[in-house]
Amino acid sequence: MTTALPQPLEILTSLGQAVFVWDIASDAIVWGGQVGAVFAGIPPEKLATGAEFASLIEPSRSIRADTLAQSSRGHGAEGTPYRVEYAVRMNLSEPMVWIEETGCWFAGRDGRPMRAQGVVRVNTERHAHEEKLVTLARLDPLTGELNRTHLMAALAEAIDEAMRSRSSSAFMLVGIDRLARVNDAFGFDAADAVIRDIAARIRSGLRGDDVLGRLSGNRFGLILRDCAFDDMNIAAERILAGIRGEVVPTKSGPISVTASIGGVIVPRHALNSEEALNRAHEALDAAKRRRASSIEIWRPNAGRDAQRRVNIRVAEEIVTALNERRIVLAYEPVVATASRERAFYECLVRIEQGGGRLVHAPDIVPVAERLGLIRLIDHRVLELVVTELAASPNVELSLNVSPDTTMDPDWWAAIESLMCAHPGVAGRLIIEITETVAIQNIDALSKFAGRLKDLGSRIAIDDFGAGYTSFRNLRKLGVDIVKIDGAFVQNISHSADDRAFVRALIDLARRLGIKTVAEWVQDEEAARLLRGWGCDYIQGHLIGLASVARPWDAQPGAVLPARR
Repeated sequence: MTTALPQPLEILTSLGQAVFVWDIASDAIVWGGQVGAVFAGIPPEKLATGAEFASLIEPSRSIRADTLAQSSRGHGAEGTPYRVEYAVRMNLSEPMVWIEETGCWFAGRDGRPMRAQGVVRVNTERHAHEEKLVTLARLDPLTGELNRTHLMAALAEAIDEAMRSRSSSAFMLVGIDRLARVNDAFGFDAADAVIRDIAARIRSGLRGDDVLGRLSGNRFGLILRDCAFDDMNIAAERILAGIRGEVVPTKSGPISVTASIGGVIVPRHALNSEEALNRAHEALDAAKRRRASSIEIWRPNAGRDAQRRVNIRVAEEIVTALNERRIVLAYEPVVATASRERAFYECLVRIEQGGGRLVHAPDIVPVAERLGLIRLIDHRVLELVVTELAASPNVELSLNVSPDTTMDPDWWAAIESLMCAHPGVAGRLIIEITETVAIQNIDALSKFAGRLKDLGSRIAIDDFGAGYTSFRNLRKLGVDIVKIDGAFVQNISHSADDRAFVRALIDLARRLGIKTVAEWVQDEEAARLLRGWGCDYIQGHLIGLASVARPWDAQPGAVLPARR
């Protein structure tokens, strides 16, 4: 049995396609017999002319004629090819059908389109797929809200609109508090459930023209149009109440979460999207530092701006000084309390400036720690200290190190390399761990201290009493020396409270077998009290100021005279 091959028009019908000829001069369109399969339900008169057909087309009725006019000419008798996509609405109760039209047009004597012929086909499925891809590219896959890129574009548009209309809008960052704890306690699936739920709660309270997007892991961006300062506070309070009011149901069980909010009014306090984002981040971080589930609105602050200018200036000075090798050491003597015999020198960082001026540690270290530059300083100071120890075999030096530096594998590699290159130096080196920032990982720091002690160095805790280390942690770290913060020492001659505190610290340290150093000793009365309490070492104005000159060169003797 032989099966007849289908005719070309039948093939077009099965593929949802139809051929046509459009006489542009008369505007008449002649369709192939398969047109009913493509435009089902449309009356023939609506397809009979270009004008009638155009009335069915969205988004632009003139899109077919415009495409012909804009296509490049030059194909002569073969015609000029063209392609156009548009939507046709069969009736108001049904969705639009997307059509792809391809064909050629032929010019008249005036060079303008006179006739067109081609094929139309239903393209709804492909168009829907492309629309889906576009939508997915705009949205965060976890929450279904705008992703970061499109949120920032919406913010830029909102700022421009507010400028044109001389109105104000609000941009807020909503940050889920302590989401890392949810990850650790319940797993990432539970954290994702929390993020989805919080996004839905925020969305449920928004107006129609408000915009919500996910900026990063635990932070959402929210644009409130036509919103003043007081309105933003009210909206923020409502959002936070909605988040903390109910637990989040997850597969791992119910989870109670809170969020904090930082916001900024635009364009009053931010003229572009980048500035708005930075200031909202700044406000959110301030809110989180204060307490969980709090609100902070960015406002101009002269003191903050001045501090930032200082930070920038000092950061530039630090980096330049490192590159130009202008980091130097000053040496402050530490002596035995009873005999005033020299014990060691504490090495303090200085930056040389023009005219013999020096920038001191209190003006360098805090900013360096805030800006993440302390590691670079500690690297350079280590090199200088080891060089001095190698050149002066009878001297012991102490070196201040930030807890962040102790976690730096490059710093550890450097000290091991230097110790191997200079045998005998490690035994005359004391590493002072400063407490100007919190020790985040006591176990890792304990391992660091143990490796140093294996090399022969000693470990000291600087500014003890004002920082974060407990006596329990002193034992865990294997500390050899505790340096009592000078803020408690300087007034012991006049303050009963300070006397009681310092004496208690000395007594506890002695019971643990830890040596003590009292900083900022100002007078002989303070030195007498400390000697009576059993303090091992003292340093401060009474003993001698820090000097960039090597004190052991000028004072080869073992005993330093008291200053009177």
